[in-house]
Amino acid sequence: MDNLAEARVYVGTYAKYNNGSIYGKWLDLSDYSDKEEFYQACHELHSDEEDAEFMFQDIENIPSSLAGESWLSDNLFEVIEAVSELDENDQEAFYIWLNDGSRDIDTEDINGLIDSFRDDYQGHYKDEEDFAYGIVEQCYELPEFAKTYFDYEKFARDLFIGDYWYDDGHVFSRC
Repeated sequence: MDNLAEARVYVGTYAKYNNGSIYGKWLDLSDYSDKEEFYQACHELHSDEEDAEFMFQDIENIPSSLAGESWLSDNLFEVIEAVSELDENDQEAFYIWLNDGSRDIDTEDINGLIDSFRDDYQGHYKDEEDFAYGIVEQCYELPEFAKTYFDYEKFARDLFIGDYWYDDGHVFSRC
């Protein structure tokens, strides 16, 4: 999964590429505070061209919705900063949550997205049944003997049919 803290772009130009050269350089986005500072570095790198048209020939650790061959999202650096404030496990869960498909990191307010993620994220569990066991422990006061008869597997199935979803150890609420 993408790790925005390690986001980097190989910056060339279309003119060089069209003339058979892939000359450029990897630029780590963590070295720049904003898009303007990054583009200034691109201009310095390709100062031999009067009006360089930058070509991002390779992109690493950036979701495709935030960068392309010839563009970077206006809020990319804001997203990098906000995501860097999450711990490593939460960053992994955040990327999974984003890839669920119902959110757009490029156009939505990043702070609102992180708040929504925190509301939806239930934690990391061994499997769906492990999560169901935790729900029973937290929400139901079953006597010990009843817990031995409780069908956690079927309860988990019911939970994940509607209210929750599971991906790579992470559980999220659908509500």
